Amino acid sequence: MSTFGGKTLLITGGTGSFGNAVLNRFLTTDIGEIRIFSRDEKKQDDMRHEYQAKYPDHADKIKFYIGDVRSMESVRAVMHDTDYIFHAAALKQVPSCEFFPMEAVRTNVIGTNNVLAAAVDAGVKSVICLSTDKAAYPVNAMGITKALEERVAVAKSRTVDPKRTKICCTRYGNVMCSRGSVIPLWIEQIKKGEAITITEPSMTRFIMSLDEAVDLVVFAFENGTNGDVLVQKAPACTIAVQVQAVCELFGRKKEDIRIIGIRHGEKMYETLLTNEECAKAVDMGDFYRVPADNRGLNYDKYFKDGDTGRNTLSEFNSNNTQLLDVEEVKAKLIKLEYIRNEMDAAGLKY
Repeated sequence: MSTFGGKTLLITGGTGSFGNAVLNRFLTTDIGEIRIFSRDEKKQDDMRHEYQAKYPDHADKIKFYIGDVRSMESVRAVMHDTDYIFHAAALKQVPSCEFFPMEAVRTNVIGTNNVLAAAVDAGVKSVICLSTDKAAYPVNAMGITKALEERVAVAKSRTVDPKRTKICCTRYGNVMCSRGSVIPLWIEQIKKGEAITITEPSMTRFIMSLDEAVDLVVFAFENGTNGDVLVQKAPACTIAVQVQAVCELFGRKKEDIRIIGIRHGEKMYETLLTNEECAKAVDMGDFYRVPADNRGLNYDKYFKDGDTGRNTLSEFNSNNTQLLDVEEVKAKLIKLEYIRNEMDAAGLKY
């Protein structure tokens, strides 16, 4: 039996692309139950019918709960007998958070605190909070609230016995063809014969598939320690390379691309590990682990007994990681079921 055999996994924001990917990873295993917690009854109903059709032998493992992480009452109602939590509920769209920052605070910060407090009270074994590269050196409301989410999680980890509840964060770059990805927009523009819009060609972004992103979730559940922030060693590419790869796969020319300029709150490159985090980052093969700073508020003794050693890594961002070329990005895209389905529908070969 695996680590998760017979256990109950709760996914907040479970109707989103990330929630679906985690669900797909665990559904056909020996896990006992998967709870989907979200506030969208239509998406839950769509998921219910989809999984009953696709996985008739496993769909009865999925239980649906309507609720909102902003409401402690609804969060507490789903915690009974839960063993593991993947907390993915969030406001993630950068421009939306810029215009409605308090809504981002209520979901990303207060909602996370509600989930963690209820999990600790219920004796949940492990909670993994989904974060983003925008939480490192944040310049927009989405990144600021996700950075606060991480701080809330790390602070909560200091107050709980890790033998009772382990709390970790996983920080990601751009996940291809997820809800926040621009690739589905480009494909829709191509299908309609419209110009393909990009913000800034030289902008760089980390890229990974949903399956690769879920690898980090599993790694965090199995290998993370209380208060950790874990990141994946993801490659990156420029927006120009990414859009050219999509154009070549779908038979469009570079001349069809139109530059519209940077949107509200966007950065030229993204950071997965800050310089300060790199000082104590632990290399774990395909991942980095940033342990929590568990010193107390009595600073005096730390000034007397400082730590002069540090990791030689200075910063891990989408400019200094491995940068992929067009052919390498195309190879990653073709592995995605969404891309293959769209190419099949268009009668294109891959």
